[in-house]
Amino acid sequence: MSARTPRNAPQTIDETLELLAEADYVADRSLATVLFLSLKMKRPLFLEGEAGVGKTEIAKVLASALGRRLIRLQCYEGLDVSSAVYEWNYAAQMIEIRMEEAAGVDDREAMERNVFSERHLIRRPVMEALTGEAGAAPVFLIDELDRTDEAFEAFLLEILSDYQVSVPELGTIRAAEPPIVIITTNRTREIHDALKRRCLYHWVDYPDAERELEIVRRRVPEANQRLSREVVSYIQKLREIDLFKVPGVAESIDWASALTELDKIALDPETVSDTLGVLLKYQDDIARLQEGEGARILEEVKAELSTAD
Repeated sequence: MSARTPRNAPQTIDETLELLAEADYVADRSLATVLFLSLKMKRPLFLEGEAGVGKTEIAKVLASALGRRLIRLQCYEGLDVSSAVYEWNYAAQMIEIRMEEAAGVDDREAMERNVFSERHLIRRPVMEALTGEAGAAPVFLIDELDRTDEAFEAFLLEILSDYQVSVPELGTIRAAEPPIVIITTNRTREIHDALKRRCLYHWVDYPDAERELEIVRRRVPEANQRLSREVVSYIQKLREIDLFKVPGVAESIDWASALTELDKIALDPETVSDTLGVLLKYQDDIARLQEGEGARILEEVKAELSTAD
């Protein structure tokens, strides 16, 4: 993100709601409350929920709204310290050694200090998150923690306890001010209680129809209002049936955008069938809707909205 003057954290729950709304994030009061408390108590916020419900977006919005750097650690299986915390630039270190040898330097301690100096240190997300200035600590997003293994989870537990890392060649690097930590998980595995105890917790659920409609209208303001209502109603009904992967809010926004690009002002059976690839990501789910269930849902949506009008 571009450099901005850091902004103080909100002082009330209402201010937190306003902060999120300014960035077009439509949150309910329970989320605003736990986010406010996380900022006030300087505790990590642990967000759990299905993929596509807006967990990652919370960190992005918070960084933008507060004028802080967003540092993202994208978790994956096999993530280790060298990828997450730091590593040495071995190529640069070898060049340094050869240059000093060519210059006739024979002070081994001085050579070691030069080789293991900070200019040869490659800072990864964890270390970057600990180097923020007081009053301008970054937002540190640890995304999809459940993709890592338990060994890395244990290492992270130590980081979140003291907000410091030890580099044997340089010593301990401590945060001048703890970063604002947002941890997300899609719950593909359980996270250990020891880590959860250090965090405030919130389950991010799918929004109700009213809130989802507000989200779509904010994110796709050019969409026809009737179309937005039909999109949200259709997706709300999809979440009630047994699909391999139900669409999240991200898919609602994408579908409304795609239909608007096609100059649609309302849903029709052919358009729904042709654009299911925007909404669903598994062929079995798409086939199920194309075989008749999609048309049935559309009829229900049209009937309900007609009655409401």
